[in-house]
Amino acid sequence: MEFNLDVPFIRDILAQECARARDEIRDLGAVRALQSSQQRHDGRIAAAPDVDTLACAAGCTWCCYFTVDVRAAEVFAILDFVERRFTPEERARVYAEVRANSGALKKLGDSERVTRNLKCPFLSEGRCGIYAARPQSCRNYHATDVAGCQQSYDDPDDMDIDPEFAPGVYQAGVAHVEAFSTAMHDAGYDVDAYELNCALDAALSEPGARERFESRLKPFTELDGEEVAAEFDDLEP
Repeated sequence: MEFNLDVPFIRDILAQECARARDEIRDLGAVRALQSSQQRHDGRIAAAPDVDTLACAAGCTWCCYFTVDVRAAEVFAILDFVERRFTPEERARVYAEVRANSGALKKLGDSERVTRNLKCPFLSEGRCGIYAARPQSCRNYHATDVAGCQQSYDDPDDMDIDPEFAPGVYQAGVAHVEAFSTAMHDAGYDVDAYELNCALDAALSEPGARERFESRLKPFTELDGEEVAAEFDDLEP
Protein backbone atom coordinates (compact mmCIF):
# COMPACT_ATOMS: atom_id res chain seq x y z
CA MET A 1 0.00 0.00 0.00
CA GLU A 2 1.47 3.33 -1.08
CA PHE A 3 0.73 6.65 0.61
CA ASN A 4 2.27 10.08 1.03
CA LEU A 5 4.03 10.89 4.28
CA ASP A 6 2.64 13.79 6.29
CA VAL A 7 6.09 15.18 7.11
CA PRO A 8 5.00 18.06 9.43
CA PHE A 9 2.73 15.65 11.32
CA ILE A 10 5.53 13.13 11.80
CA ARG A 11 8.11 15.73 12.79
CA ASP A 12 5.76 17.21 15.36
CA ILE A 13 5.26 13.81 17.01
CA LEU A 14 8.99 13.02 16.92
CA ALA A 15 9.89 16.33 18.56
CA GLN A 16 7.12 16.33 21.19
CA GLU A 17 7.46 12.71 22.28
CA CYS A 18 11.25 12.65 22.30
CA ALA A 19 11.42 15.73 24.54
CA ARG A 20 8.72 14.47 26.89
CA ALA A 21 10.22 10.97 27.04
CA ARG A 22 13.72 12.27 27.82
CA ASP A 23 12.38 14.20 30.81
CA GLU A 24 10.37 11.25 32.10
CA ILE A 25 13.18 8.73 31.62
CA ARG A 26 15.42 11.01 33.67
CA ASP A 27 12.81 11.65 36.37
CA LEU A 28 10.90 8.35 36.53
CA GLY A 29 13.21 5.69 35.13
CA ALA A 30 12.80 3.74 31.93
CA VAL A 31 9.89 1.44 32.81
CA ARG A 32 7.66 4.08 34.39
CA ALA A 33 8.48 6.46 31.55
CA LEU A 34 7.38 3.77 29.09
CA GLN A 35 4.09 3.32 30.93
CA SER A 36 3.45 7.06 30.69
CA SER A 37 4.44 7.09 27.02
CA GLN A 38 2.04 4.25 26.25
CA GLN A 39 -0.89 6.39 27.35
CA ARG A 40 0.18 9.13 24.93
CA HIS A 41 0.72 6.46 22.26
CA ASP A 42 -2.89 5.30 22.57
CA GLY A 43 -4.05 8.90 22.52
CA ARG A 44 -2.17 9.69 19.31
CA ILE A 45 -3.64 6.67 17.54
CA ALA A 46 -7.15 7.47 18.79
CA ALA A 47 -6.77 11.01 17.41
CA ALA A 48 -5.48 9.92 13.97
CA PRO A 49 -7.73 11.24 11.18
CA ASP A 50 -8.45 7.78 9.76
CA VAL A 51 -8.85 5.84 13.01
CA ASP A 52 -12.53 5.23 12.16
CA THR A 53 -11.48 3.08 9.19
CA LEU A 54 -9.97 0.38 11.41
CA ALA A 55 -11.56 -3.07 11.38
CA CYS A 56 -9.88 -4.07 14.66
CA ALA A 57 -12.35 -4.85 17.46
CA ALA A 58 -12.63 -6.84 20.66
CA GLY A 59 -12.76 -10.54 19.90
CA CYS A 60 -10.71 -10.28 16.69
CA THR A 61 -7.62 -12.32 17.51
CA TRP A 62 -5.92 -13.29 14.24
CA CYS A 63 -2.88 -11.13 15.02
CA CYS A 64 -2.58 -12.63 18.51
CA TYR A 65 -0.91 -15.65 16.87
CA PHE A 66 1.75 -13.65 15.00
CA THR A 67 5.35 -13.02 16.03
CA VAL A 68 5.70 -9.98 18.31
CA ASP A 69 8.95 -8.13 18.92
CA VAL A 70 9.43 -6.22 22.17
CA ARG A 71 12.05 -4.11 23.85
CA ALA A 72 13.36 -4.89 27.31
CA ALA A 73 11.50 -2.01 28.98
CA GLU A 74 8.24 -3.48 27.67
CA VAL A 75 9.11 -6.90 29.09
CA PHE A 76 9.54 -5.53 32.59
CA ALA A 77 6.44 -3.35 32.31
CA ILE A 78 4.42 -6.43 31.29
CA LEU A 79 5.76 -8.46 34.20
CA ASP A 80 4.93 -5.63 36.60
CA PHE A 81 1.37 -5.58 35.24
CA VAL A 82 1.00 -9.35 35.56
CA GLU A 83 2.27 -9.32 39.15
CA ARG A 84 -0.21 -6.57 40.07
CA ARG A 85 -3.30 -7.77 38.21
CA PHE A 86 -3.16 -11.55 37.78
CA THR A 87 -4.08 -14.13 40.39
CA PRO A 88 -1.39 -16.68 41.37
CA GLU A 89 -3.22 -19.28 39.26
CA GLU A 90 -3.35 -16.96 36.24
CA ARG A 91 0.33 -16.12 36.60
CA ALA A 92 1.25 -19.80 36.76
CA ARG A 93 -0.74 -20.54 33.60
CA VAL A 94 0.75 -17.62 31.67
CA TYR A 95 4.32 -18.27 32.75
CA ALA A 96 4.01 -21.96 31.85
CA GLU A 97 2.76 -20.98 28.38
CA VAL A 98 5.55 -18.42 28.01
CA ARG A 99 8.16 -21.07 28.73
CA ALA A 100 6.53 -23.58 26.39
CA ASN A 101 6.36 -21.04 23.57
CA SER A 102 9.92 -19.92 24.18
CA GLY A 103 11.16 -23.50 24.09
CA ALA A 104 9.39 -24.13 20.79
CA LEU A 105 10.65 -20.90 19.19
CA LYS A 106 14.26 -21.42 20.22
CA LYS A 107 14.33 -24.54 18.07
CA LEU A 108 13.39 -22.54 14.96
CA GLY A 109 15.47 -20.42 12.62
CA ASP A 110 14.53 -16.79 11.98
CA SER A 111 12.58 -17.54 8.80
CA GLU A 112 10.70 -20.37 10.49
CA ARG A 113 9.88 -18.25 13.52
CA VAL A 114 8.19 -15.46 11.57
CA THR A 115 5.98 -17.97 9.73
CA ARG A 116 4.89 -19.89 12.82
CA ASN A 117 1.44 -19.28 14.29
CA LEU A 118 1.72 -19.37 18.07
CA LYS A 119 -0.95 -18.21 20.50
CA CYS A 120 0.08 -15.29 22.67
CA PRO A 121 0.21 -16.46 26.30
CA PHE A 122 -1.86 -13.44 27.32
CA LEU A 123 -4.77 -14.27 25.00
CA SER A 124 -7.62 -15.72 27.04
CA GLU A 125 -11.24 -16.18 25.96
CA GLY A 126 -10.72 -13.93 22.95
CA ARG A 127 -9.32 -11.04 24.99
CA CYS A 128 -5.86 -9.60 25.65
CA GLY A 129 -5.12 -10.03 29.35
CA ILE A 130 -2.49 -7.27 29.34
CA TYR A 131 -4.23 -4.82 27.02
CA ALA A 132 -3.21 -1.75 29.07
CA ALA A 133 0.42 -2.97 29.07
CA ARG A 134 0.49 -4.54 25.61
CA PRO A 135 3.69 -4.02 23.57
CA GLN A 136 4.19 -1.14 21.18
CA SER A 137 4.12 -3.59 18.26
CA CYS A 138 0.60 -4.63 19.25
CA ARG A 139 -0.49 -1.01 19.69
CA ASN A 140 0.67 -0.22 16.16
CA TYR A 141 -0.58 -3.35 14.40
CA HIS A 142 -3.91 -2.66 12.74
CA ALA A 143 -5.91 -3.28 9.59
CA THR A 144 -8.84 -1.75 7.76
CA ASP A 145 -9.98 -5.13 6.43
CA VAL A 146 -9.85 -8.19 8.66
CA ALA A 147 -9.69 -10.49 5.63
CA GLY A 148 -5.97 -9.81 5.23
CA CYS A 149 -5.28 -10.71 8.86
CA GLN A 150 -7.20 -13.95 8.54
CA GLN A 151 -5.36 -14.76 5.31
CA SER A 152 -2.01 -14.22 7.08
CA TYR A 153 -3.14 -16.57 9.82
CA ASP A 154 -4.42 -19.23 7.40
CA ASP A 155 -1.30 -19.07 5.21
CA PRO A 156 1.60 -17.99 7.47
CA ASP A 157 4.24 -19.04 4.92
CA ASP A 158 3.02 -16.42 2.43
CA MET A 159 5.08 -13.35 3.31
CA ASP A 160 3.60 -11.36 0.41
CA ILE A 161 0.23 -10.88 2.10
CA ASP A 162 -0.10 -7.20 2.96
CA PRO A 163 -3.17 -6.32 5.05
CA GLU A 164 -4.68 -2.90 4.33
CA PHE A 165 -3.85 -0.31 6.98
CA ALA A 166 -4.67 3.31 7.80
CA PRO A 167 -1.84 5.71 6.80
CA GLY A 168 -2.62 8.26 9.50
CA VAL A 169 -2.74 5.65 12.27
CA TYR A 170 0.44 4.07 10.94
CA GLN A 171 2.40 7.31 10.86
CA ALA A 172 1.22 8.40 14.30
CA GLY A 173 2.09 5.08 15.91
CA VAL A 174 5.46 4.53 14.26
CA ALA A 175 6.61 8.10 14.87
CA HIS A 176 5.67 7.84 18.54
CA VAL A 177 7.54 4.57 19.05
CA GLU A 178 10.62 5.84 17.24
CA ALA A 179 10.67 9.02 19.33
CA PHE A 180 10.48 7.11 22.60
CA SER A 181 13.15 4.66 21.43
CA THR A 182 15.44 7.54 20.48
CA ALA A 183 15.07 8.99 23.97
CA MET A 184 15.79 5.58 25.51
CA HIS A 185 18.84 5.09 23.32
CA ASP A 186 20.15 8.56 24.12
CA ALA A 187 19.79 7.76 27.83
CA GLY A 188 21.94 4.66 27.37
CA TYR A 189 19.26 1.95 27.65
CA ASP A 190 19.03 -1.20 25.59
CA VAL A 191 16.53 -0.69 22.76
CA ASP A 192 17.15 -3.89 20.82
CA ALA A 193 14.15 -5.97 19.75
CA TYR A 194 13.50 -9.42 21.23
CA GLU A 195 10.82 -12.01 20.55
CA LEU A 196 8.11 -11.62 23.20
CA ASN A 197 8.03 -15.15 24.63
CA CYS A 198 11.80 -15.60 24.62
CA ALA A 199 12.37 -12.25 26.32
CA LEU A 200 9.75 -12.93 29.00
CA ASP A 201 11.27 -16.36 29.60
CA ALA A 202 14.73 -14.79 29.93
CA ALA A 203 13.47 -12.14 32.35
CA LEU A 204 11.78 -14.78 34.50
CA SER A 205 14.81 -17.09 34.41
CA GLU A 206 17.51 -14.49 35.06
CA PRO A 207 17.04 -12.75 38.44
CA GLY A 208 19.57 -10.04 37.55
CA ALA A 209 18.01 -9.10 34.21
CA ARG A 210 16.11 -6.06 35.43
CA GLU A 211 19.00 -4.76 37.48
CA ARG A 212 21.28 -5.04 34.46
CA PHE A 213 18.75 -3.22 32.31
CA GLU A 214 18.34 -0.40 34.83
CA SER A 215 22.15 -0.18 35.01
CA ARG A 216 22.08 0.41 31.24
CA LEU A 217 23.59 -2.97 30.41
CA LYS A 218 22.30 -5.71 28.14
CA PRO A 219 19.61 -7.35 30.30
CA PHE A 220 19.57 -10.91 28.96
CA THR A 221 22.81 -12.90 29.06
CA GLU A 222 21.67 -15.74 26.78
CA LEU A 223 19.41 -13.88 24.37
CA ASP A 224 20.53 -11.82 21.41
CA GLY A 225 18.53 -8.79 20.40
CA GLU A 226 18.31 -7.10 17.01
CA GLU A 227 18.77 -3.43 16.27
CA VAL A 228 15.62 -1.83 14.89
CA ALA A 229 16.08 0.51 11.95
CA ALA A 230 14.25 3.83 12.36
CA GLU A 231 11.78 4.39 9.54
CA PHE A 232 11.57 8.16 10.03
CA ASP A 233 15.19 8.73 11.01
CA ASP A 234 15.73 11.23 8.20
CA LEU A 235 12.73 13.30 9.39
CA GLU A 236 13.98 13.93 12.92
CA PRO A 237 14.08 17.69 13.61
